[in-house]
Amino acid sequence: MTFNWFDRAAQAEEPAILSPEEKTIPAATPAPEEALTFAKAAYERLKQKQQAAAAAKLALESVAEEAVSDAGDVKPVELESPIAAIESASELISESVSDPEIITETEAPEIRPLWMQTQAETEARLEEFRSTAIVAEPEPIIATTATKTVEYVLPPDLILDDGFSWSAEVLASQGRRVEDISLEEITWLKRLRQGLDKTRRNLVNQLKAIVGQGPLNEDAVEEIESLLLQADVGVAATDKIIAGLQAKLRQEVLPPDQAISFLKQLLRDMLDAPYTTGGYKRAFSPEKDKLNIWMMTGVNGAGKTTTIGKITHVASKSGYKCLIAAADTFRAAAVEQVKVWGERSGVDVISNPGQNTDPAAVVFDAISAAQSRGTELLLIDTAGRLQNKKNLMDELAKVRRIIDKKVGDDVRIETLLVLDSTLGQNGLQQAKVFSEAAQISGVVLTKLDGTAKGGIALAVVEQLGLPIRFIGAGEGIEDLRPFSGYEFVEALISG
Repeated sequence: MTFNWFDRAAQAEEPAILSPEEKTIPAATPAPEEALTFAKAAYERLKQKQQAAAAAKLALESVAEEAVSDAGDVKPVELESPIAAIESASELISESVSDPEIITETEAPEIRPLWMQTQAETEARLEEFRSTAIVAEPEPIIATTATKTVEYVLPPDLILDDGFSWSAEVLASQGRRVEDISLEEITWLKRLRQGLDKTRRNLVNQLKAIVGQGPLNEDAVEEIESLLLQADVGVAATDKIIAGLQAKLRQEVLPPDQAISFLKQLLRDMLDAPYTTGGYKRAFSPEKDKLNIWMMTGVNGAGKTTTIGKITHVASKSGYKCLIAAADTFRAAAVEQVKVWGERSGVDVISNPGQNTDPAAVVFDAISAAQSRGTELLLIDTAGRLQNKKNLMDELAKVRRIIDKKVGDDVRIETLLVLDSTLGQNGLQQAKVFSEAAQISGVVLTKLDGTAKGGIALAVVEQLGLPIRFIGAGEGIEDLRPFSGYEFVEALISG
């Protein structure tokens, strides 16, 4: 069964409203006992699904083996032995002669051919052989598939540990039922949690130490402000968060648990602002049975080519027909690198064998190929450029004009800006210029696992007003997925 990550991302942002009878666990933060019960139930169900899949695979393999065995039982045609050849000749002669008595009456021994002279003797010997032959009974066929046992090994990610329990709790708090949880989601949440570990250790431990001293007060708020700035949340985003905390404190005193919950809600609201007030659509996925073009932009070293490979992998696993355009024709070995990622994802790459060729020409050829092949998602790798290089920024605008002219209004075109999370606030200056030149549809944050400043996600949204579309938390091909603000905050604060 194909797991569509794009549909899942849209559903996760808007959890279904369940009746009290339908709720397996409360949508709010569940109690530890309830969370553990939910995690155990989810674990057992996933285990059963994996075992059923293994049994089905074994059954298919058994059927294939039987088919091969049956085909092997067909004996090849062999040359007949002399006795068998004589017997066959005798049978043919007996069938072709309508009245054998005539032959007996007219036969002349002295003029009979040799084969006719030996016919009677041969038939007599064969009859004697048949009467004395020992007939071997056929050996019974033993059905090996009936005794074959399923050797099932649990996937490495299917372990009922702390990471599994936390992931199941996050999904449960979004209104998910036990039967709706998939191993793919559990695996990704564990990776996201691990990727934000550096930021969480620096931020959360000190944060809990502050709020654990008692009800939240003004002194504690000032310490929280310092922590947020250290996590690269940015001045604008930090001021907004602190203002929200101070307004809440004027209304009521917040115990430690409520203070953490209120802080998480402030962060979620901030990450959702581009959808609620910025005019961006929450759903960000390719349309089925229609060409979609996503153009990747950013400076060299941000991870554009790697991101293209990972997004292509996610889209292919989600059931989309993909194609890659290697339009980064200036950087050495860029085309070879994207071809490697294409091979890993099982996706073709359209490129120009020449060096320093026109990127717009490569894009033109890729669009033509995508249209002829029925491609649903075309990802375009563009050359890395600094935001202060006007000629390169103009080249990027030229590529966009070529796309608009080639496909018109029938194709959905998106431009994603890839930002290196380790750059922190420096990356925001790049993003500002890119957003002015390339009609940015959203941001892809990469390398979150390599920095303790994961708060850059909040800074991007607050200062640029751009939504985060994908997030990368590792170097592997599976370590990039569509962004969920709810899950990001949970991994950042409660992980």
